[in-house]
Amino acid sequence: MAAHWAGRRLSLLSLILTKRGQHVPLCCVYSPRWKSSGPSSLQDRQREIMARGLPKQKPIAGVGQVVVVASGKGGVGKSTTAVNLALGLMAIDPSKRVGLLDADIHGPSVPKLMNLKGNPELTETNRMIPLTNYGLPCMSMGFLVDEEAPIVWRGLMVMSALEKLLRQVEWGSLDYLVVDMPPGTGDVQLSISQNVPVAGAVIVSTPQDIALLDARRGAEMFKKVHVPVLGLVQNMSVFQCPNCQHQTHIFGSGGARQLADTLGVHFLGDIPLHLNIREMSDRGQPVVISSPDSPEAEAYRKLAAAVLLRIQEVTV
Repeated sequence: MAAHWAGRRLSLLSLILTKRGQHVPLCCVYSPRWKSSGPSSLQDRQREIMARGLPKQKPIAGVGQVVVVASGKGGVGKSTTAVNLALGLMAIDPSKRVGLLDADIHGPSVPKLMNLKGNPELTETNRMIPLTNYGLPCMSMGFLVDEEAPIVWRGLMVMSALEKLLRQVEWGSLDYLVVDMPPGTGDVQLSISQNVPVAGAVIVSTPQDIALLDARRGAEMFKKVHVPVLGLVQNMSVFQCPNCQHQTHIFGSGGARQLADTLGVHFLGDIPLHLNIREMSDRGQPVVISSPDSPEAEAYRKLAAAVLLRIQEVTV
């Protein structure tokens, strides 16, 4: 049985690492680097790249609106926010079909957060069928590798895998696809922004100054690539003691709201630092599903409603 699944993973990875009928060799770990000989050479190179033009955006088959959830740095609760946002969208309007794409190739979190394991089945046309839990279809690199296996890939292989996750998944018909982006402002963010029509970006940050610096970079990046910034979410905004109900702002107070005002973007809401969110996430039971009547679940539903309102505003 172990040999069977190992063989199946190898087959799926081969599918992922195939681009336009040609296999991407594992030896593609080094790539020639252009070296600048001075400021004028750098400017010439930049003009040359811009002259080539940006890639044409192509919609994902069957998907209506794409919403990316991003952060400037890791550890701010972006993936937990993305999962509960997707489930929140379903909760406030059950008639809408929502999907969740884990675009963090090196550090996929969706399988754990959604309590999903196993390999996706393939259609007759070699398109991957998402795994589903709580009525939410999900796709992640984590479904294609062992849970503890590191994904030690460089740019070419990562981009090939991302292309397959974007284009070779049988989503069916979706109203919204929530994309859990990797942290930072690198190749994956740029590739998705330039190749897929994105309705808007949700930026997640804690109120802490160091997180806000990177959140600002993330928001500015999306502005540069002409992706509407739907707004900022202030995660881990306040901790309330379960015994005495005293509130403590462990990571500071109001930082994301102030940054939103500075950048001229919307503030989408606060998500508290709550033990229930952490415990349920570790169990693969997001609070929107496991504790729907809790204040923390209501915070995620309010976030989903704010995101829907912003999508309507920017797509009019």
